[in-house]
Amino acid sequence: MDEKKADVAKKPYKKEKKASFVSDVLTLAGGTTFAQILTILSAPVLTRLYGPEDFGVWALYISITSIISVIACLRYELSIMLPESDEEAINLLGLSFLAVFFVTGLTVPVIWYFKTPIIDLLNAPQIGDYLWLVPPFVFVNGVFLALNNWNSRTKLFKRLSFSRVFSSVSTTATQIILGLAERPPTATGLIGGSLAGQSVATFVLGGQIWRDDRNLITKSLSWKKIYESSIRHRKLPLIDSWSALMNSISWQLPAFLLSAFFTPAVVGFYSLGFRLLQLPMSFIGGSISQVFYQRASRAISEGTLSTLVESVFRMLVLIGMFPILILTIVGSDVFTVIFGSAWTEAGVYAQILSLWAFIWFISSPLTTIYLVVEEHHFGFNYNFFNLTTRFLSLTIGGMFGSARIALALFSISGIVVYGYLCLKMMYYSGVKTSRALKIVFSNLVLFIPAGAVLIALKTAGINQVLLVVISGLIICIYYLYILKTDKQVKETIGELKFPGKT
Repeated sequence: MDEKKADVAKKPYKKEKKASFVSDVLTLAGGTTFAQILTILSAPVLTRLYGPEDFGVWALYISITSIISVIACLRYELSIMLPESDEEAINLLGLSFLAVFFVTGLTVPVIWYFKTPIIDLLNAPQIGDYLWLVPPFVFVNGVFLALNNWNSRTKLFKRLSFSRVFSSVSTTATQIILGLAERPPTATGLIGGSLAGQSVATFVLGGQIWRDDRNLITKSLSWKKIYESSIRHRKLPLIDSWSALMNSISWQLPAFLLSAFFTPAVVGFYSLGFRLLQLPMSFIGGSISQVFYQRASRAISEGTLSTLVESVFRMLVLIGMFPILILTIVGSDVFTVIFGSAWTEAGVYAQILSLWAFIWFISSPLTTIYLVVEEHHFGFNYNFFNLTTRFLSLTIGGMFGSARIALALFSISGIVVYGYLCLKMMYYSGVKTSRALKIVFSNLVLFIPAGAVLIALKTAGINQVLLVVISGLIICIYYLYILKTDKQVKETIGELKFPGKT
């Protein structure tokens, strides 16, 4: 590479500001606050426009597209973060785009020829009207995945936050407008909104990247280097893609098996319960995960991975444990008050899944550690075990004829499997198991008095609205207490006041 190209390859890093891990996370999370709030506020509106069956069909569509989308780039998007040279990373971005075209092209004949078997397998004739929309969603989602990883590499997280806001507004507006226009409303509005939102997010992020990095992209792309990159990182499509595919299928199994054993309405209850449970968790966890992968890739060469992992793990426990345990107690009351009595069952499902959701929350951002330390076979073995246990749990529950039993077994297996995953990631990063358990138990102690109060109030038959209000106040008091007394939180606030002085 000549001197001119070398300068081009290094260009993004010359512009890069020194920012702390926390400030990067809060740039990404803070910028998406509006999007998340809008999604949460729109939920009571959507549940009054669409019925549980519509939510169920929407969930099945999202499940199908999610499984394919996770391998839309054949996992080459993960390699964009790894090379030191921006020139090599750009060619990996180009390789990811080529993979998206290839996978999308394969999706079209598969959907065309297997439409009837898919409908029969899912026991949901309604989904047949929307299968033709699967390839477009896979395409825009795959392109977004590639752009997202390039954006993480350049650490310009404000661009991603901007695209997420546009995505949320587009999704919500489309779903509400179509819900009001249709008589009666169908899953068309929900599915159309999702496709519109993802398309807008991809277009906005892509436009910003092209505006800022166009010269680097056009000067660096080379068919020869794309080919060389595909060979160098061939383990990603050959090994990690199967691992990711199994992980994605395991996530979507509840929607598929609940539909097969029961009805789309049951899938709708599960979908809303899980969606509202996951949303605030992924709001923080997803932002931490994205920044963490970028920082962990550097920390392993600097010998600071264990310190980074322990700090992130403690923050995740601090943020997530208390509200999740509150929801375990009052989940059905929250859903009844906010969404109406027709959605009480969704609240029960949220209660059943809440403890598993917490274990997932604290372990999910750390899962990229096995990629950083290049233990690709662990990912494959783990995801195979996860898929097997989930399938068995849901199938046994379905054979008993009870969705609640199915989800309870699913939750228990998830606690065990994700607990193991979390401890294994700690091991890879050099953090002692005793340290992780100490962090969890010390935060559990803080919850016990509040939990006892809420259980007593619920047992006494207090008004549901008042119980929900009290629960919200207790959560607010907890976070205020943490802000005032916790040393790590105070240091975090200090980093925000004086970014770069760490």
